[in-house]
Amino acid sequence: MPSHSKVLVVDDHEDYLFALESALAPLGYETTCATNGDDALKEILRGHIAVALLDVRMPGVDGLDVVRYVRGVEQTQLLPIILLTGFDVSQELSATALRLGVADIVVKPVDPWALRTKVRYLYDTYQRLRALQAEVDGYRSQHPDGVRPAAGGQARRGVPKTPSDASAPPDAVQVRVPSQPQGAARRRPLPKD
Repeated sequence: MPSHSKVLVVDDHEDYLFALESALAPLGYETTCATNGDDALKEILRGHIAVALLDVRMPGVDGLDVVRYVRGVEQTQLLPIILLTGFDVSQELSATALRLGVADIVVKPVDPWALRTKVRYLYDTYQRLRALQAEVDGYRSQHPDGVRPAAGGQARRGVPKTPSDASAPPDAVQVRVPSQPQGAARRRPLPKD
């Protein structure tokens, strides 16, 4: 993912947006802000968002609505999201957030150090995930039929050796170890001293 990835901060109270931006400033990440769910969705769909911090309760499209929409779009379904709330976290909110794949729920006012730690971890992890995805996509574009070069430069196709290997990756090696060789004597316990 490009280094110009941003952290999206969404809250309907502009003073809180400023406080969150100030808390994240030491990380050195570029931030972008939105004051409602519609603007948040527009920012996310434009791309280059690595982490989103969303207020749960906003007029109109709230934070959970944004998460539901984001999870339904293939390009954004893995985006790390932290929900922010000024209220206690109910079991219903926790269950919904967990079901939607939210990374965390943070109660306001936030601890700046803890927030920076969470955002740094999610940002770095998402960057690595996107880099790995780009590598896999590059490999697939170079080898569209799944044929890969083997030792000696000859192409080979990974074919399972037995029906039980069908779920294994083509280059996986399975080792079968018998529980006890035929004709082998049973081990006897060692005598106690």
